[in-house]
Amino acid sequence: MRRPSPSQMTGAGLGIAAISYVAVDYMRYVSPLWHSRLQPVLWSVLVLAVVTRVPFYKHWSKELRAAIPFLASIVFMLGALLFEALCVRSVTAVLGLDWHRDTSPLPDTGQWFLLALNESLPKTIVEILRAHIIGLHHFLMLFVMLGFSVVFESVKAPGLGLGARYMFTMGLGRLLRAITFVSTILPSARPWCASARFNNVPSHPHRWAQKYYVPYAKDPSAIRQLLHWDAAYADLGNYIGDYRADWGQMSFLSDFLRPSYSEGSSWFALLKKAGGGCNDLLYSGHMLVAVLTAMAWTEAYGGLSSALIWLLVAHSAQREIRERHHYSVDCVVAIYVGILLWKMTGFIWSDKRKSKQTVRLEKIQNRLIHAAKDSDMETVRRLVEEMEVSLGEEKQSGVVSKRAMTLFACATVITTLGIVVLTLTLTSDG
Repeated sequence: MRRPSPSQMTGAGLGIAAISYVAVDYMRYVSPLWHSRLQPVLWSVLVLAVVTRVPFYKHWSKELRAAIPFLASIVFMLGALLFEALCVRSVTAVLGLDWHRDTSPLPDTGQWFLLALNESLPKTIVEILRAHIIGLHHFLMLFVMLGFSVVFESVKAPGLGLGARYMFTMGLGRLLRAITFVSTILPSARPWCASARFNNVPSHPHRWAQKYYVPYAKDPSAIRQLLHWDAAYADLGNYIGDYRADWGQMSFLSDFLRPSYSEGSSWFALLKKAGGGCNDLLYSGHMLVAVLTAMAWTEAYGGLSSALIWLLVAHSAQREIRERHHYSVDCVVAIYVGILLWKMTGFIWSDKRKSKQTVRLEKIQNRLIHAAKDSDMETVRRLVEEMEVSLGEEKQSGVVSKRAMTLFACATVITTLGIVVLTLTLTSDG
């Protein structure tokens, strides 16, 4: 019988660790007592496993070269998230609370389909579909586990390169998402959301909406006239004004965020309250994270655990629709946008992409084989010299003092663990 290789064994360990993490975290709903006991044990085992492997990791030079793209990807993603938060608050506030209360949700065939399944499927299956098995922070943690598995050589190094691709793709996806949902304002599938979470937003529309939307929203003849004249012809008299916050150089944001007097002290504090917003935000940000995690896992590792993660993605999608956090279209679009964006960013990190040095050596090798077949010894000698020079350059480029590399390794592990803790803390509420 053929024995499994070490890489296959560590790969199996990665899949087992991922399944154990999801299962143990779900214990909070089944048995809170056992969850409180098992979760610290699992975290301790995972952290100790990584820390004990770090001294034996052989690819710190690759990690060092990937550090700058990794940091640049973090900055880009944070900028995209800031822009998204501005757009979330803006689209929620621009039409006022009265519009949110009075506008009905859109008809969603996905919601109808799930309700029909509730009537036809066995009760046990329906309860499984309703269960909160996996959420946003789970998908983020699964990717973190994938990234750290480079120390076990389960995933192609550098791990920071994989992380850079993930965060850059995430930032790009968030940027495109904000541009998409701010273009056309769609009503929430939960009509009570805005009144519950944004009770300080003015009830009346913004003056732009008062001029360009309200007079033509429900009157077909007014819309015909608008199309005919291609100009906002309605005379509304005096507009209802808004409170204008004094935010210094950022005061121009007051027009977009529409703060009240009680919440107008800081524009950044106002953005932190935005959360997921209370319009339908096309496409789903939760599903984007889930799909990118599944794509990264499939490319970097593969195997049965990748199929399981895609099943968790499907479960998460139907829950988003079932619980009316999103319409079906939001989840469908997020799935194919996430897949396409991941395919587009392979230039940052790819399990199949070869390094420039490898490509150069392969070209020399092919020429060497042809020269040997032709018995051209002079060309063979010259190509061998080229190969020796190329290997010498590779070794020289990878020379970094042992002390500097140790400091870099410690800083990398501590920083990434800090980012993990911060991310899980900020996303613990979904």
